[in-house]
Amino acid sequence: MSLFYSSEKRTLRRKDVGNSKAKNVRAVIAEDSSCNIGVTKLLLSSKTGYLLQFIKSELRPASREFAHARRYGYACNFMTVREALNSALDEEMSADPKVFLMGEEVGEYQGAYKISKGLLEKYGPERVLDTPITEAGFAGIGVGAAYYGLKPVVEFMTFNFSMQAIDHIINSAAKSNYMSAGQMSVPIVFRGPNGAAAGVGAQHSQCYASWYASCPGLKVLSPYSSEDARGLLKAAIRDPDPVVFLENELLYGESFPVSDEIERKGKDVTITAFSKMVGYALKAAEILEKEGIDAEVINLRSIRPLDRSTINASVRKTNRLITVEEGFPQHGVGAEICASVVEESFAYLDAPVERIAGADVPMPYAANLERMAVPQVEDIVRAAKRACYRVVPLAAAA
Repeated sequence: MSLFYSSEKRTLRRKDVGNSKAKNVRAVIAEDSSCNIGVTKLLLSSKTGYLLQFIKSELRPASREFAHARRYGYACNFMTVREALNSALDEEMSADPKVFLMGEEVGEYQGAYKISKGLLEKYGPERVLDTPITEAGFAGIGVGAAYYGLKPVVEFMTFNFSMQAIDHIINSAAKSNYMSAGQMSVPIVFRGPNGAAAGVGAQHSQCYASWYASCPGLKVLSPYSSEDARGLLKAAIRDPDPVVFLENELLYGESFPVSDEIERKGKDVTITAFSKMVGYALKAAEILEKEGIDAEVINLRSIRPLDRSTINASVRKTNRLITVEEGFPQHGVGAEICASVVEESFAYLDAPVERIAGADVPMPYAANLERMAVPQVEDIVRAAKRACYRVVPLAAAA
């Protein structure tokens, strides 16, 4: 079957951005004249990364303007992450016929985690494509389709398998806009579960946030709540550049209410986290509150671009920082946050920055060892107490 088909031409309009501080940057999909997507033609990109401002200024503060889009069509206050992702895919595929989904068992089986439930019946096999078990193959097809102006959403059954396709993600998708002097855009989303799950061993448990965040040309998003997942995925699909969308297997079935800009406000210590670790940070903050420590929890959502302004503003208020991630500690997301704070807010720090990360070993299979290899709530609590000088610092104890 052909991936290329005639459709209504959808063009992306942008409100006047004025300058880099503009707050109302939004992608508006407008219907226009029809065109044949199958012609051998490379579509010119809009300004590289114009949605970077959208993600930073709109998604980070959960702005009033974007909040309605995330809650569109749902009267209830709760939705599982699985339902949020499914609804985002459904709405974007309905709005734009150039959007299609491909991956292993996304069609007949409705996805390994049922994210694509009902999409095959609604949109047919030309837009919901089951692929062989060859990540390099279908990732390459997705990038090629994006070159021709389509908007593929490529699902990896787990991001550990994206290593099979990393040449297409990095060398083909991430670099094409730069190497073509902005003449080529690659509107593709690579999505799937990332990080530790439960008893799946070292080859299925790795966090790739810092891996992909180190590559110019990629945007890297990692949602925590249903609201995050739905809004960020819709923005990722509308983005003209490649987006790596890191989900978490253990969050798919969890229900969440509508969240705030900062997950929890506080004044004594700042805790940054993303994906599943946000939940751990919030639980730690509840424990700390009982002990007289008021912790502020920041849900990063976007790993690249990183919201440095919100992080530094919080640190300048609390004067302390703890970073939490489940990936390896060396060269991790926490290390980048530390560098940003040292560069911009060092004089405001009243204590050394605490980094909480996974153990620097492959993920064990045994459940008791697996638990020791990823951060736990008690690790965050201890770090916060050290930062607030409620316990003897590790260096002093040694």
